[in-house]
Amino acid sequence: MGGEGGRTVAVRVPATSANLGPGFDTLGLALSVYDELTVTTLPGRRVEISVTGEGADDVPHDDSHLVVRAMAYAFEACSRPMPGVHLAARNVIPHGRGLGSSGAAVVAGLLAAKGLLAGDVELGPEALLRLATELEGHPDNVAPALFGGLTIAWMDEDGPRHKKLLVHRGVSPLVFVPAFTMSTSAARELAPLQVPREDAVFNVSRSALLIAALTQSPELLLAATEDKLHQSYRAQAMPETDRLVRALREHGYAAVVSGAGPSVLVLADGPGRRLGAAEVAASATDTPWDALMLAVDFKGATVREYAEGST
Repeated sequence: MGGEGGRTVAVRVPATSANLGPGFDTLGLALSVYDELTVTTLPGRRVEISVTGEGADDVPHDDSHLVVRAMAYAFEACSRPMPGVHLAARNVIPHGRGLGSSGAAVVAGLLAAKGLLAGDVELGPEALLRLATELEGHPDNVAPALFGGLTIAWMDEDGPRHKKLLVHRGVSPLVFVPAFTMSTSAARELAPLQVPREDAVFNVSRSALLIAALTQSPELLLAATEDKLHQSYRAQAMPETDRLVRALREHGYAAVVSGAGPSVLVLADGPGRRLGAAEVAASATDTPWDALMLAVDFKGATVREYAEGST
């Protein structure tokens, strides 16, 4: 490592799936896939970056790296000079697949800054959510990445807010990840600025039902994940994703587009149900899907000071 006796912090951030069907730009769920990184301070202002795993050959290796940019943003917000850093990242969250990789990078940088600033400036949960939302543009991915579990995120006159809920132990996530990617900004442009009133009412009812299904009544997940606000409009750009969602739902599985896609999230009402969903996916489309059988992450992002020999 390029450190010279500097302070080191270790950060772990979960993947997230936003929207969950009807909860457009509001609901998000933390999942048990993690990016892990260590940041060590260096003398001067130099930046050293090593990346393994997802995006290793594609992400910047200078101070334009999103984790480093988020760190710099936090230091500036705290009126402290940004130190030189050595960033060692092990990326596991797929990039460009609707699993919150950019939100995770933002949260990772903010948590690294929080750890390095500890003892000088305290970055609390509200400040972290505010900074993350300013960087990411909306809070639906960064809230579950920060806090874990199921989060409801909204904006008021004071900025972004969130409420974390505990998910029913029977809810068993399964994510189908394709080889192709989807641009979040391109996907957002496909959703209309205005929708029919009856579609809006439909989504309000399903979003309310989804909270009940995820926290108390998983048997209601199929009905609760219906959506009329965004998925059908984005289907033209992701025909294979749309085909898989439809096939899974026809077989009784609560399948939705994960975030902006193209991954597909299934919220099964028990771990055993996921095997049947995987069988449907294997025969429903020509696209090979990587099936990730996951758990809900209840902890959210963590940061700790790294000591030699620590685990």
